[in-house]
Amino acid sequence: MRRLEGLAIASVIASLLVSCVGSPVAEPSPTATVAVSPTERVVTSPTPIPTPTPVPQPPDVPPVSFARANFERGVANGVTASGALALADRGLATGVYDDPFGAPKIAFESGTWTSEWTAVSFPFDELIASWNADTPVGTWIRVEAQARGAGRDTKFYTVIVWASGDGDIHRTSVAGQKDLDGDVNVDTFVRAKDARPLDTYRLRVTLYRRAGFLVTPTVRLLAAMTSAAFRHEIPSPYSGGAIDLAVPTFSQEIHKGEFPEYDGGGEAWCSPTSTAMVLAFHGAGPSEDELANFPGDRYDDPQVDFAARGTYEWSYKGAGNWPANVAYATRFGLEGFVTRLRSLNEAQRFVEASIPLVASITGKLPGLLFGETNGHLLVIRGFDRRGNVITNDPAAPTDEDTHKTYGRADFERVWLGGSGGTVYVIYPRGKPLPPNVPDLPANW
Repeated sequence: MRRLEGLAIASVIASLLVSCVGSPVAEPSPTATVAVSPTERVVTSPTPIPTPTPVPQPPDVPPVSFARANFERGVANGVTASGALALADRGLATGVYDDPFGAPKIAFESGTWTSEWTAVSFPFDELIASWNADTPVGTWIRVEAQARGAGRDTKFYTVIVWASGDGDIHRTSVAGQKDLDGDVNVDTFVRAKDARPLDTYRLRVTLYRRAGFLVTPTVRLLAAMTSAAFRHEIPSPYSGGAIDLAVPTFSQEIHKGEFPEYDGGGEAWCSPTSTAMVLAFHGAGPSEDELANFPGDRYDDPQVDFAARGTYEWSYKGAGNWPANVAYATRFGLEGFVTRLRSLNEAQRFVEASIPLVASITGKLPGLLFGETNGHLLVIRGFDRRGNVITNDPAAPTDEDTHKTYGRADFERVWLGGSGGTVYVIYPRGKPLPPNVPDLPANW
């Protein structure tokens, strides 16, 4: 589950609320860094003039934008970029990686790809990167973001060091990156309150493999959502009929106490439980052999336990890292990303395209099992005739009890007002997405 968001209602006091956070977040040493050999070169590139975003940001609409990196237009060092990113046969850097939660001095070979600068049509306060990648045994990746504005470039901030498994390195965000420009709060770059405006960014991904290995990680998507604070008009109007997708129901509560090394189930597992429900809807997920290996045959809804392990992030000490959940889902023939939507009307577009969404909420929600939360995730699966939100809410005592309907205004208040409208968009690879809202910056 999830920490209190920057956009959340200021009066929510985390220590008094039941949430998905689980154990406290310890501040690990910020040593998830690469000690490189002298053969590794710093990636440098010319500074191109950003291409202006073609659609301007209207002043009366929530400022949010989403863009996918174009692999054909970036700068590669030891990486090939033919449809997807992979390590090249030559030109690789060498070095060692000190896993702050595991083995030190892991010798590696690596290559780096840096995107072109992406202009945003408004000054942004937050950036969330997404990636879809395959990391065979012996490989991992690092995702970074850099911003620009008001005549200066920020440093590159590490978003995550990531692998789909946990046998080589421990996937982790990196604490201790705060400076005068901003910081990374688990998975979200947040501009410092007194920092000058930012309106452009670029992404960088480094692909690693253990020294002596011949396999390569593959990055199929690298993207980012940018947004700024906005006071939403709630509720949004609804036009449409009733729709309810048949999303399988899983309860987080039946897993309470399971696998404390992955934050122990229950309230801590709302995110992987919601992700597992969407995977099941799309007919995807771990195989029977994978589930037999972990968690074994002693657990109900074992795909939830599997998802918790596959999304657990060691610095955060939880399974609620937003893009790490999406990256986990894309292991199973799916695509996905994290973005923010401007209202439930945009969510309706996805539901009508048979794409249920995982939504992040914060605050008081009538009908919620705990009444109030400082961070919870659930699945939007449909709408009734009045536009109220039909969900699979994992905060329920049984699987059958997760199918719940929340009032439209109540839901938008904790979703738009709590997380800025954050959603996981997870869908079959190659499936067309609904069209973006005309005359607004694209946000998916």
